[in-house]
Amino acid sequence: MKNIHLFSTNKNLKVITDNRLGFQKSQIKLREILFVTTFPPRECGIATYSQDLILALNNKFKKSFAIKIAALENQNEKHTYNEDIYAVLETDNPNSYTELAKKCNENKAIDIVLIQHEFGLFRGNEEDFISFLKAINKPIIVAFHTVLPRPDEKFKKHVQEINTIVDAFIVMTHNSAKILETDYGVLQEKTTVIPHGTHLVKHSNKEVLKEKYNLSGRKIISTFGLLSSGKSIETTIDALQSIVKKEPDVLFLILGKTHPTVVKHEGEKYRDFLKDRIKQLELQNNVKFVDEYLPLNSLLEYLQLTDVYLFTSKDRNQAVSGTFSYAIASGCPIISTPIPHAVEVLKNGTGIIVDFENPQQLADNVINLLGDEQLRRNIALNGIHKLAPTVWENSAIAHATLFKKSAGKKMSLHYKTPKINLYHLKQLTTEFGMIQFSIINEPDLKSGYTLDDNARALVAMCQHFELTKSNEDLEYIKRYFTFIKFCFQPDGSFLNYVDEKNKKFTEQNSENLADANGRAIWALGYLISIGNILPSELKEDAISLMQNALSKVTEIHSTRAMAFIIKGIYYSNLKNKSIQNIALIEHLANRLVQMYKHENKENWQWFESYLTYANSILPEAMLCAYLATGKNTYKEIAKKTFDFLLSKIYNEDRIRVISNKGWLKIGEEMDYEKVGGEQPIDVAYTILALGKFYDAFEEEDYLKKMEIGFSWFLGNNHLNQIIYNPCTGGCYDGLEEDYINLNQGAESTVSYLMARFTVEKYLSKRSKTNVEKRMLSSKKKENDFYPLQTGVKMPLRIGI
Repeated sequence: MKNIHLFSTNKNLKVITDNRLGFQKSQIKLREILFVTTFPPRECGIATYSQDLILALNNKFKKSFAIKIAALENQNEKHTYNEDIYAVLETDNPNSYTELAKKCNENKAIDIVLIQHEFGLFRGNEEDFISFLKAINKPIIVAFHTVLPRPDEKFKKHVQEINTIVDAFIVMTHNSAKILETDYGVLQEKTTVIPHGTHLVKHSNKEVLKEKYNLSGRKIISTFGLLSSGKSIETTIDALQSIVKKEPDVLFLILGKTHPTVVKHEGEKYRDFLKDRIKQLELQNNVKFVDEYLPLNSLLEYLQLTDVYLFTSKDRNQAVSGTFSYAIASGCPIISTPIPHAVEVLKNGTGIIVDFENPQQLADNVINLLGDEQLRRNIALNGIHKLAPTVWENSAIAHATLFKKSAGKKMSLHYKTPKINLYHLKQLTTEFGMIQFSIINEPDLKSGYTLDDNARALVAMCQHFELTKSNEDLEYIKRYFTFIKFCFQPDGSFLNYVDEKNKKFTEQNSENLADANGRAIWALGYLISIGNILPSELKEDAISLMQNALSKVTEIHSTRAMAFIIKGIYYSNLKNKSIQNIALIEHLANRLVQMYKHENKENWQWFESYLTYANSILPEAMLCAYLATGKNTYKEIAKKTFDFLLSKIYNEDRIRVISNKGWLKIGEEMDYEKVGGEQPIDVAYTILALGKFYDAFEEEDYLKKMEIGFSWFLGNNHLNQIIYNPCTGGCYDGLEEDYINLNQGAESTVSYLMARFTVEKYLSKRSKTNVEKRMLSSKKKENDFYPLQTGVKMPLRIGI
């Protein structure tokens, strides 16, 4: 079916209605956010910024809001936009401001107007802009991309007039927020700091990338962005005279085409000046122009192969730079002039500050960095950690939180479930098994292997195989199972730790191994439970190993180990029933019952006198014991203890699992102000248990809590930052008080995947059921639609 577009006949304002969403989605009426901004194909930093932010918001949230775009142009510079543009505002046309304000006010669906502001965009039309703000009867947020310190009276008055009209400001640095407060009198609570977004990067091998771009053997320094004299590229060219004497193989990449506005007014004068300077200094072999507006993937690869990134802007008042942020996120050790953004970010070993237009100081620092690989690596890692909160996903969460605050009760936020991504799991897996740790997203081979990780990985891949029936999954299932067999000992127990180099058991195996033994039995049981879709020899091998491993389980008294064993036997018994195994379940479950009876109080429905780690597996194990034996005592204890646990870790539509910085003891209340020390594995175990309890009791609240719990990974946590990295498919290792541990090890990554597969099993079914109900309901509203010639019914929506 063709798209339907309705264009306003008013020459000052073009309004486009796009019904590409189709029949079902058109029934959902979402609150709307109007972005007033430059937008691609216009080539400018704000246009790219807005495109990235809108993409992140749409990727991060579902059924929360709809974004409309009013693109900024002027009468002499027109652009052809795609169908997502709602309106075009001509910034040098007073009538255009009036028309956009009128259309905005008439559209009752628009809740908030967000203006991406740069003073140059409205130069000469400042009064029209103020009149536009006054005419809008919606909440207005202004995002200042530049905040000038020490303004003259005229400029200060203009900003203060904006302040009297709008509801909130967004700035990108704390320095800008301070200037707004001290130089313009803007109340501190009116300003929200949301740093310039950066892209998540799947960090690749630098030498491989250099080979791809025919740069092998060269030490690369680079800079990028739309070229203009303000970038002071000549400072680096002059510095190269000294640099090449120490590093003759150095190559300076100048990435990016000339700024369109510069080309319009002076052509390629600045680029030609640089080329003449390079020739004069005989540096042709040490400088390369990449005169393109690079696609994002290529740009990020150029940045990753860069050994030292240079930011040499001579604009003292440049508040922030997206190019600067992208470079740090790509792992570039950076040298920068002291713009406010750089001064704020490049602290404590995250980069180097040099004076404006000082070639010798720049050269000395470049030479020092190029000669010290470990220093470059340290600075790069520090920079990645420093800018982690600024990735576009986190920027989207921060913006959406502000939207919700501004819109009040009209808006609720719903996180979109990411696609399943096994990339990092496979990166962590060698031919022998799963590596234990990772440095950012690079597997740390020296960390070796554990039974714990491979057992969890076996469960996860069995879950995925149930969903996909993929033969590739079978290869990983066999690999993890083989590792578990490798760890099995003649006495019927398992060892846990294996070194990577020699594939031998380490001295760590003198530690308590009960929990690892329990996890191995859980994994074997789960494997056996899907035996009907596995090769028969694999199933039989697992049954044999399981029975041998159960020979000593009665000697295990660790609470959580017993719970894992109960779960394993329960799953095994689904397809391999055994009276002896049922007796083992009862034996272990009765121990848990006695523990519960000993600790049970009116306000403490638990097995122990404290809540520690992996709490959810205890009530889940009791539920499994009930499902295997039919004994109601197990069922009652399972329900009471699980609901008690949920009452402690869920609070106001958010999960906060027990912190590893301090267990919750009997008689204490959860301190929701005390944060940090939350682990992905605890959230994952809770989600697995919620699925099991929903199966048994069919209470919708369990599915609701599953969705809330899973959103912890997506940013619904006390830092409002992502724990799961959709770029790599890895999961960060922990949520601390004021930072995220960015290492993506096996435990956290597999924990996320177990939770993700559980969500796929339960919540996708519920979603499909709800869609079917809506479709049936919609058939009763035939009169709300008119038929098109195609025979498909579409809603009649005009002017929005």
